[in-house]
Amino acid sequence: MARVDPKAVLEGRIPGRPPVALIAGLTVSGLCAVIALGIDALYGGAGFWVGLLLAIIPIPLLVALALMLDRLEPEPPRALIFSFMWGAGVAVLGALILNTLGLLYVTVPIFGEQKGHFVSATFGAPLIEESLKGAVLFGLLWFRRNEIDGFADGLIYAAMVGLGFAMMENITYYMRAYDGGGAQQLTSVFVLRGLIAPLSHPLFTSMTGLGVAYAATHRKGQILAPVVGLLGAMLLHGLWNGATTFGLGGLGIVYVLDFCVLVALIVIVSVERRHTVRRIETYLPMYEGTGLVTPQDVRMLRSIPSRRAARRWARSVGGAPAGRAMVDYQLAATELALLHKRADRGVAEPHWFAARREALLNLMSLARQAFLRTPPQARQSPPWAPEGPSGFLPPRAPGPYGG
Repeated sequence: MARVDPKAVLEGRIPGRPPVALIAGLTVSGLCAVIALGIDALYGGAGFWVGLLLAIIPIPLLVALALMLDRLEPEPPRALIFSFMWGAGVAVLGALILNTLGLLYVTVPIFGEQKGHFVSATFGAPLIEESLKGAVLFGLLWFRRNEIDGFADGLIYAAMVGLGFAMMENITYYMRAYDGGGAQQLTSVFVLRGLIAPLSHPLFTSMTGLGVAYAATHRKGQILAPVVGLLGAMLLHGLWNGATTFGLGGLGIVYVLDFCVLVALIVIVSVERRHTVRRIETYLPMYEGTGLVTPQDVRMLRSIPSRRAARRWARSVGGAPAGRAMVDYQLAATELALLHKRADRGVAEPHWFAARREALLNLMSLARQAFLRTPPQARQSPPWAPEGPSGFLPPRAPGPYGG
């Protein structure tokens, strides 16, 4: 496995090149988060530390639940961390500044104190906050669109940025509850925001995630789909904020609406996962002639339990390195099936398709040698007809990661 960088191959990036843009983005996001926390600490007193603790407690569980959506083809950890930090840093600080300015200089002067706060919460905040949260998703679509293979990917990135934003926002709510009403009011707010509705912001931003994912995987709707998704996020967010003025009845309606949205998203992910399994069953048998895929491998790749069993077997015969090699093989094989999905939809440029396919096949070859503990062997060329799958000519030279 020393001949390639498995993570670089799986993420589709050049190995050895430092992620300058990612480092810069994390630095800016981190500084914004520190500034936002500093503002809360300045005005919060002891309530700030209570709010900070309560806001952090549910985050590991919520992140774990979000990551369960995409276990067949997990997203790069660095991209997920960046999305979370963008939500917790840039989006939060930007929303704090813009919402405050809008309240002071637009809505209150025009509509008066009470109505101005309502207009700002119902219309201004959703517009500002969903635009700031969605910016990182639009950035992924522009710079890393090949990383988004389906709706589940868009939903996971949306969930991460939403969880980061919600965590920071909850600090302020818990802090105010503690300072204003003590333990009883704090408990009520924590139950409402931390236990009953912890996924509100991820649900809002999931609409943008769906639009971005559609644009990344289809030839049509490149502009319309993300815009419609962003508008949907603003609508859900505005309904949520506006419902608070209608008492328990209004809250009940938006809770039911958000629950229905959550169920719909779970159905979308489940259907997409079945489609991914069918693509694995359809495309990978084409590569049996290379010696890299067997019918047993295809059956193993169809389900999470069988993949887990294969990783246990690899660790039992070759230790931790063989277990990691099995993980790399599983991920590379899944990426190969999804690569053909992009080609079938006409969103894979032919030269990129050929280089990407060759890189994945090379990684599968090296990983297979590692967990089977066999010496390096010459990989056979696929038994292509004059044209390969999806109408692309097979590569004639080794890919960028060796051969």
